[in-house]
Amino acid sequence: MRKIWQTIKSDYQAVKDRDPAIPDGIRGALEIILCTPGFQAILAHRFIHFLHTKLRIPILPRFLGLIVRWWTGIEIHPGAEIGRGVFIDHGMGVVIGETAVVKDNVTLFHGVTLGGTGKEKGKRHPTVEEGAFIGAGAKILGNIVVGRNAKVGAGSVVLRDIPQDSTVVGIPAMVVKYRGIRLRENLKPSEPSLQHSLLVRLAQLEESVQILQEEVVNLRNQLNEKNEREVA
Repeated sequence: MRKIWQTIKSDYQAVKDRDPAIPDGIRGALEIILCTPGFQAILAHRFIHFLHTKLRIPILPRFLGLIVRWWTGIEIHPGAEIGRGVFIDHGMGVVIGETAVVKDNVTLFHGVTLGGTGKEKGKRHPTVEEGAFIGAGAKILGNIVVGRNAKVGAGSVVLRDIPQDSTVVGIPAMVVKYRGIRLRENLKPSEPSLQHSLLVRLAQLEESVQILQEEVVNLRNQLNEKNEREVA
Protein backbone atom coordinates (compact mmCIF):
# COMPACT_ATOMS: atom_id res chain seq x y z
CA MET A 1 0.00 0.00 0.00
CA ARG A 2 2.86 2.34 0.83
CA LYS A 3 4.47 1.72 -2.56
CA ILE A 4 1.19 2.51 -4.34
CA TRP A 5 0.83 5.75 -2.41
CA GLN A 6 4.41 6.79 -3.25
CA THR A 7 3.76 6.14 -6.94
CA ILE A 8 0.58 8.26 -6.90
CA LYS A 9 2.46 10.98 -5.02
CA SER A 10 5.17 10.95 -7.72
CA ASP A 11 2.53 11.28 -10.46
CA TYR A 12 0.94 14.21 -8.61
CA GLN A 13 4.28 15.93 -8.04
CA ALA A 14 5.20 15.54 -11.71
CA VAL A 15 2.17 17.60 -12.73
CA LYS A 16 2.85 20.19 -10.05
CA ASP A 17 6.50 20.58 -11.05
CA ARG A 18 6.15 20.50 -14.85
CA ASP A 19 2.87 22.27 -15.57
CA PRO A 20 3.35 26.05 -15.20
CA ALA A 21 -0.42 26.58 -15.37
CA ILE A 22 -1.00 24.87 -12.00
CA PRO A 23 -1.30 27.42 -9.16
CA ASP A 24 -0.12 26.88 -5.61
CA GLY A 25 -2.23 25.79 -2.66
CA ILE A 26 -5.57 24.02 -2.49
CA ARG A 27 -6.70 25.38 -5.84
CA GLY A 28 -3.70 23.81 -7.56
CA ALA A 29 -4.29 20.45 -5.85
CA LEU A 30 -7.92 20.42 -6.97
CA GLU A 31 -6.95 21.36 -10.53
CA ILE A 32 -4.51 18.45 -10.70
CA ILE A 33 -7.01 15.94 -9.34
CA LEU A 34 -10.15 17.18 -11.11
CA CYS A 35 -8.93 18.99 -14.24
CA THR A 36 -5.73 17.30 -15.43
CA PRO A 37 -6.55 14.50 -17.89
CA GLY A 38 -2.99 13.15 -17.95
CA PHE A 39 -2.97 12.59 -14.20
CA GLN A 40 -6.45 11.02 -14.32
CA ALA A 41 -5.52 8.69 -17.19
CA ILE A 42 -2.32 7.47 -15.51
CA LEU A 43 -4.06 6.99 -12.16
CA ALA A 44 -6.82 4.93 -13.82
CA HIS A 45 -4.26 2.98 -15.84
CA ARG A 46 -2.46 1.80 -12.72
CA PHE A 47 -5.66 0.12 -11.53
CA ILE A 48 -6.49 -1.23 -15.00
CA HIS A 49 -2.93 -2.54 -15.45
CA PHE A 50 -3.25 -4.43 -12.14
CA LEU A 51 -6.48 -6.07 -13.30
CA HIS A 52 -4.90 -7.01 -16.63
CA THR A 53 -1.45 -8.24 -15.56
CA LYS A 54 -1.85 -9.44 -11.97
CA LEU A 55 -5.45 -10.67 -11.76
CA ARG A 56 -5.58 -11.52 -15.50
CA ILE A 57 -9.20 -10.50 -15.78
CA PRO A 58 -10.34 -10.64 -19.44
CA ILE A 59 -12.27 -7.93 -21.34
CA LEU A 60 -12.97 -5.66 -18.33
CA PRO A 61 -9.57 -3.87 -18.41
CA ARG A 62 -9.99 -3.09 -22.12
CA PHE A 63 -13.51 -1.83 -21.51
CA LEU A 64 -12.36 0.38 -18.64
CA GLY A 65 -9.58 1.67 -20.89
CA LEU A 66 -12.19 2.75 -23.45
CA ILE A 67 -14.05 4.68 -20.76
CA VAL A 68 -10.82 6.43 -19.75
CA ARG A 69 -10.13 7.27 -23.41
CA TRP A 70 -13.61 8.76 -23.75
CA TRP A 71 -13.15 10.79 -20.57
CA THR A 72 -9.57 12.02 -21.08
CA GLY A 73 -8.74 11.59 -24.77
CA ILE A 74 -5.79 9.40 -23.78
CA GLU A 75 -5.60 5.75 -24.80
CA ILE A 76 -3.26 3.51 -22.82
CA HIS A 77 -3.44 -0.22 -23.43
CA PRO A 78 -3.87 -2.17 -20.15
CA GLY A 79 -0.63 -4.05 -20.84
CA ALA A 80 1.58 -0.93 -21.15
CA GLU A 81 4.11 -0.34 -18.36
CA ILE A 82 4.12 3.19 -16.94
CA GLY A 83 6.80 4.31 -14.48
CA ARG A 84 6.61 6.86 -11.68
CA GLY A 85 6.36 10.58 -12.22
CA VAL A 86 5.19 10.35 -15.84
CA PHE A 87 3.58 13.60 -17.00
CA ILE A 88 1.15 13.72 -19.93
CA ASP A 89 0.48 17.38 -20.74
CA HIS A 90 -2.92 18.21 -22.30
CA GLY A 91 -3.06 14.58 -23.43
CA MET A 92 -5.64 14.63 -26.21
CA GLY A 93 -4.76 12.05 -28.85
CA VAL A 94 -2.01 10.28 -26.89
CA VAL A 95 -1.84 6.55 -27.73
CA ILE A 96 0.39 4.10 -25.84
CA GLY A 97 0.52 0.55 -27.19
CA GLU A 98 0.32 -2.78 -25.39
CA THR A 99 4.03 -3.59 -25.12
CA ALA A 100 5.22 -0.01 -24.66
CA VAL A 101 7.38 0.75 -21.62
CA VAL A 102 7.47 4.32 -20.28
CA LYS A 103 9.98 4.68 -17.46
CA ASP A 104 10.19 7.20 -14.63
CA ASN A 105 9.90 10.98 -15.09
CA VAL A 106 9.03 10.92 -18.79
CA THR A 107 7.08 13.83 -20.30
CA LEU A 108 4.61 13.29 -23.16
CA PHE A 109 2.69 16.04 -24.92
CA HIS A 110 -0.61 15.78 -26.78
CA GLY A 111 -0.82 13.73 -29.95
CA VAL A 112 2.12 11.45 -29.09
CA THR A 113 1.93 7.87 -30.36
CA LEU A 114 3.99 5.05 -28.93
CA GLY A 115 2.91 2.52 -31.52
CA GLY A 116 3.92 -0.41 -33.66
CA THR A 117 4.74 -0.67 -37.34
CA GLY A 118 2.28 -3.49 -37.96
CA LYS A 119 5.06 -5.92 -38.94
CA GLU A 120 6.31 -7.08 -35.55
CA LYS A 121 5.23 -9.65 -33.00
CA GLY A 122 5.97 -9.86 -29.29
CA LYS A 123 7.63 -6.66 -28.07
CA ARG A 124 6.48 -4.36 -30.84
CA HIS A 125 6.19 -0.96 -29.15
CA PRO A 126 8.83 1.53 -27.96
CA THR A 127 10.67 1.73 -24.67
CA VAL A 128 11.07 5.30 -23.42
CA GLU A 129 13.91 5.59 -20.91
CA GLU A 130 13.91 7.73 -17.78
CA GLY A 131 13.68 11.50 -18.17
CA ALA A 132 12.87 11.55 -21.89
CA PHE A 133 10.80 14.39 -23.37
CA ILE A 134 8.44 13.69 -26.29
CA GLY A 135 7.07 16.74 -28.10
CA ALA A 136 3.52 17.23 -29.38
CA GLY A 137 2.45 15.02 -32.27
CA ALA A 138 5.59 12.88 -32.29
CA LYS A 139 5.20 9.32 -33.58
CA ILE A 140 7.56 6.70 -32.15
CA LEU A 141 7.01 3.41 -33.91
CA GLY A 142 8.32 -0.12 -33.43
CA ASN A 143 10.41 -1.94 -30.85
CA ILE A 144 12.96 0.85 -30.45
CA VAL A 145 14.49 2.67 -27.49
CA VAL A 146 14.32 6.38 -26.73
CA GLY A 147 17.41 6.92 -24.59
CA ARG A 148 17.63 8.42 -21.13
CA ASN A 149 16.98 12.20 -21.10
CA ALA A 150 16.53 12.26 -24.89
CA LYS A 151 14.27 14.87 -26.50
CA VAL A 152 12.02 14.27 -29.49
CA GLY A 153 10.87 17.38 -31.37
CA ALA A 154 7.20 18.06 -32.07
CA GLY A 155 5.86 16.26 -35.14
CA SER A 156 8.88 13.99 -35.50
CA VAL A 157 8.58 10.41 -36.73
CA VAL A 158 11.04 8.13 -34.93
CA LEU A 159 11.82 4.74 -36.48
CA ARG A 160 15.23 3.99 -34.92
CA ASP A 161 16.86 3.99 -31.48
CA ILE A 162 17.69 7.40 -30.05
CA PRO A 163 20.92 7.82 -28.06
CA GLN A 164 20.65 9.11 -24.51
CA ASP A 165 21.07 12.86 -23.93
CA SER A 166 20.35 13.64 -27.58
CA THR A 167 17.75 15.71 -29.44
CA VAL A 168 16.08 14.47 -32.63
CA VAL A 169 13.76 16.22 -35.08
CA GLY A 170 12.24 15.63 -38.49
CA ILE A 171 10.67 12.92 -40.65
CA PRO A 172 12.37 10.55 -40.26
CA ALA A 173 13.89 11.87 -37.05
CA MET A 174 17.63 12.62 -37.06
CA VAL A 175 19.97 13.66 -34.25
CA VAL A 176 20.60 17.43 -34.23
CA LYS A 177 22.14 17.75 -30.76
CA TYR A 178 24.14 15.31 -28.63
CA ARG A 179 24.99 16.02 -24.98
CA GLY A 180 24.50 19.74 -25.49
CA ILE A 181 26.65 19.92 -28.63
CA ARG A 182 24.78 21.12 -31.72
CA LEU A 183 25.68 19.10 -34.81
CA ARG A 184 26.33 20.60 -38.20
CA GLU A 185 23.20 21.70 -40.06
CA ASN A 186 24.70 21.69 -43.56
CA LEU A 187 25.01 17.92 -43.87
CA LYS A 188 25.16 16.13 -47.17
CA PRO A 189 22.11 13.94 -47.95
CA SER A 190 24.00 10.73 -47.17
CA GLU A 191 25.47 11.92 -43.84
CA PRO A 192 22.53 12.06 -41.38
CA SER A 193 21.94 8.29 -41.42
CA LEU A 194 25.63 7.57 -40.86
CA GLN A 195 25.82 10.19 -38.14
CA HIS A 196 22.81 8.73 -36.36
CA SER A 197 24.29 5.21 -36.47
CA LEU A 198 27.61 6.44 -35.07
CA LEU A 199 25.92 8.22 -32.19
CA VAL A 200 23.87 5.14 -31.32
CA ARG A 201 27.04 3.04 -31.36
CA LEU A 202 28.86 5.62 -29.22
CA ALA A 203 26.10 5.50 -26.61
CA GLN A 204 26.27 1.68 -26.56
CA LEU A 205 30.07 1.76 -26.10
CA GLU A 206 29.79 4.26 -23.26
CA GLU A 207 27.30 2.00 -21.52
CA SER A 208 29.60 -1.00 -21.97
CA VAL A 209 32.56 0.94 -20.53
CA GLN A 210 30.48 1.90 -17.49
CA ILE A 211 29.54 -1.75 -16.89
CA LEU A 212 33.19 -2.81 -17.19
CA GLN A 213 34.26 -0.13 -14.73
CA GLU A 214 31.72 -1.39 -12.22
CA GLU A 215 32.98 -4.96 -12.69
CA VAL A 216 36.59 -3.85 -12.10
CA VAL A 217 35.59 -2.11 -8.87
CA ASN A 218 33.73 -5.21 -7.68
CA LEU A 219 36.72 -7.48 -8.46
CA ARG A 220 39.08 -5.09 -6.70
CA ASN A 221 36.88 -5.09 -3.60
CA GLN A 222 36.74 -8.90 -3.62
CA LEU A 223 40.55 -9.16 -3.89
CA ASN A 224 40.99 -6.71 -1.03
CA GLU A 225 38.63 -8.68 1.16
CA LYS A 226 40.47 -11.92 0.29
CA ASN A 227 43.86 -10.38 1.13
CA GLU A 228 42.54 -9.07 4.45
CA ARG A 229 41.27 -12.53 5.38
CA GLU A 230 44.62 -14.10 4.48
CA VAL A 231 46.54 -11.56 6.56
CA ALA A 232 44.21 -12.13 9.51
